[in-house]
Amino acid sequence: MLKIEDMSLIKQIAEEMKAAMKSKDKVRLESLRAIKSAIMLAQTEKGAGAELNEDEELKILTKLQKQRKDSLAIYEEQNREDLAADERAQLAVIETFLPQPLSEQELEDYLKKVIAETGAESAKDMGKVMGRASQDLAGRADGKTISAKVRALLA
Repeated sequence: MLKIEDMSLIKQIAEEMKAAMKSKDKVRLESLRAIKSAIMLAQTEKGAGAELNEDEELKILTKLQKQRKDSLAIYEEQNREDLAADERAQLAVIETFLPQPLSEQELEDYLKKVIAETGAESAKDMGKVMGRASQDLAGRADGKTISAKVRALLA
């Protein structure tokens, strides 16, 4: 994948699409088209000529990632390996545009810091921690994982 920091996500996607077309990588091309379509739809909803900021692009990518994971779980449950393989491949492409996920230990260390800073002491204070953690860790950890870890740390 191209990693040009100055390049917007939509331009990166366009460059990746060209490369996928040249290499005849159908799965990658299909995944990139889905990303581009979702971004363009969000731009259209925002208004004519509107650009998305990094947070909005990250939300779109995270949403696409979650959709693929949900579909993958359903296909695996139904023993549809043919469809599950496609979802896995598309998920891998989407994840190349997302930040590196936090390790279990990094997540726990971060959450302990947030708990100390917010003064959270029990499960009643979970909202304080979740609000900040969800915002700070967008794209690096999913909400279910964050929630479970916060609940365990506050128990």
